[in-house]
Amino acid sequence: MRVAMISMHTSPLQQPGAGDAGGMNVYIFNTAVHLARQGIDVDIFTRAIRPSQGEIVQVEDGLRVINIVAGPYDGLNKEAMPTQLAAFAGGIVRFRTCHNIDYDLIHSHYWLSGQVGWLLRDLWTIPLVHTAHTLAAVKNAYRSANDSAESEARRICEQQLVDNANVLVVNTAEETRDLIEHYDADPAQIVVVAPGTDTELFTPGTDRNTERARRELGVPLHAEVVAFVGRLQQFKGPQVLIRATAELMARDPERNLRVIICGGASGVAATAEQYTDLAHELGISRRVRFLEPRPPEELVTIYRAADVVAVPSYNESFGLVAMEAQACGTPVVAARVGGLPIAVAEGETGLLVDGHGTKDWADALDDLLADDDTRIRMAEQAIEHAANYSWDSTASQLASVYAETLASVVAGCQPRRERHTSGVN
Repeated sequence: MRVAMISMHTSPLQQPGAGDAGGMNVYIFNTAVHLARQGIDVDIFTRAIRPSQGEIVQVEDGLRVINIVAGPYDGLNKEAMPTQLAAFAGGIVRFRTCHNIDYDLIHSHYWLSGQVGWLLRDLWTIPLVHTAHTLAAVKNAYRSANDSAESEARRICEQQLVDNANVLVVNTAEETRDLIEHYDADPAQIVVVAPGTDTELFTPGTDRNTERARRELGVPLHAEVVAFVGRLQQFKGPQVLIRATAELMARDPERNLRVIICGGASGVAATAEQYTDLAHELGISRRVRFLEPRPPEELVTIYRAADVVAVPSYNESFGLVAMEAQACGTPVVAARVGGLPIAVAEGETGLLVDGHGTKDWADALDDLLADDDTRIRMAEQAIEHAANYSWDSTASQLASVYAETLASVVAGCQPRRERHTSGVN
């Protein structure tokens, strides 16, 4: 089987945590790697962002990343990507023709890629599997007061994909409900495949690894340490953690608390300065340390150095950071949204917080930091919980979905469904 995987706006080779690269990059890269190791050939088509990579990057046997030139290499933000849909789709068509390759199935990721995948499905008469990762209607329902809304145009494009894809793969049952509620999806069209985590890379390590990790990061050995890993944008909630930190320090100005925030700004209006400025305004600049995005091999050090990892997102399809932290033996305090109640076993591997109120988050962090016995118990259970999720298992489930989907007949003149989207929530 040969799969054309499409990830237009962000390359799986990009550093997660920088720009638009995040959990989706991790998901696409790892599922593709493990699909290839299971004997499925995968070509990931993405927009070229630097000429030095060349057109084809051979990741390993059976897995290539194909860089399609569509617009300038740099300086094109995600909001401007729709202007390059035709160029990107045309580049894929040209690549397939010039290299004389036939694909059995298309798997698109995110709505931009889905629009291209939908076109190619009709051109090549092969099935389309689509994974949304995030949905405009859901983001708008859960966005913070200061976050900009997703456009109606994006929501309409997502509706088209829901109506026309052969299969919709989601991470959790919560996403299934979102698709049915907001997009009137057919439940029979949806398959839940849980993401995984690299349990060989993300581990607690050996004895004294927390101490070594703190030395490496220059963090006081006996401090209470809370970490945040992710893109710096309102939707991911770093401002929630910063305000909760200020509340904790107001309660006890002598508290030996340190917060590590690792990630880069993402979004048109987002800047790293707005978060460093917030810490300064709240008088906790000395307590909060900002780190540039790091590769997974270095994130392990941050997870191990932390007593607690905070995931204050306004929504997550699953919560890969939460799972990586738990695999490293670090309990998680997360928002009770999206897939996080599945990624975090409440009361066993961490705590879930209703809403994003400063007092609520400060209370939850305080409770876990102050209770060594509970935190140690949760750390042990977190490792066991994360062990139930692996990328190999995710890839195996996807391979089964692909095999079943190949039985679908895609007629050359199959009519497209064009629903009147104004009546859908």
